[in-house]
Amino acid sequence: MRSLPELIRPAQTAVLVVDVQNDFCRAEGALGQAGQPTGAATDMLPNLHALLAAARAAGTHVIFIQTIHEAATDSEAWTWRLRGEVGGCCRKNTWGAEFTEVAPLPDEPVVIKHRYSAFINTRLDSVLRTLKVENLIMTGVSTNICVESTARQGFMLDYNIVFMSDCTAAYSTEEHEGTLYNMRAHFGVVATSGEVIAAWNTAAALTPA
Repeated sequence: MRSLPELIRPAQTAVLVVDVQNDFCRAEGALGQAGQPTGAATDMLPNLHALLAAARAAGTHVIFIQTIHEAATDSEAWTWRLRGEVGGCCRKNTWGAEFTEVAPLPDEPVVIKHRYSAFINTRLDSVLRTLKVENLIMTGVSTNICVESTARQGFMLDYNIVFMSDCTAAYSTEEHEGTLYNMRAHFGVVATSGEVIAAWNTAAALTPA
């Protein structure tokens, strides 16, 4: 079994920042207004900031995933699942669809998605193959829906998965912990931001100047 340092080698690794957007993370966003508690999403942001800073310093790829919904992708099957509760979520060209406290640098790709998994009908796999990425560090919201869906499909496309326990958030502890159990048991490695950052720092210290 590969060690954590092997699974996060910068040149072969990408941090995926999934759906860290106002409608998912802010109390005044669509999910918050629909009654979902957004505190876990905002609480994990300092950890995410630290991880992104360390990733960029280490030369690890960073890719932002952004959900955008519009009439052209609102199929009957897709909108039925909403039952009218959060139909205004992440609409194109709205404040709710904008990123929350984090943003891609000019050279960091943004992948637009319209479904839970960031691999469905998107360019994500092409971007990762072009960058020669083999390992995915999973972050974002929500743990058990979009982040987990992307991680599961990434694993089945033969990417190694490192799932961040403290840079992901769900709308209940049970949902968050359930996904972490699934990831450990079936799909990859679960780690903290501190563990990943320490591994990058150790590797940098051992690299000849």
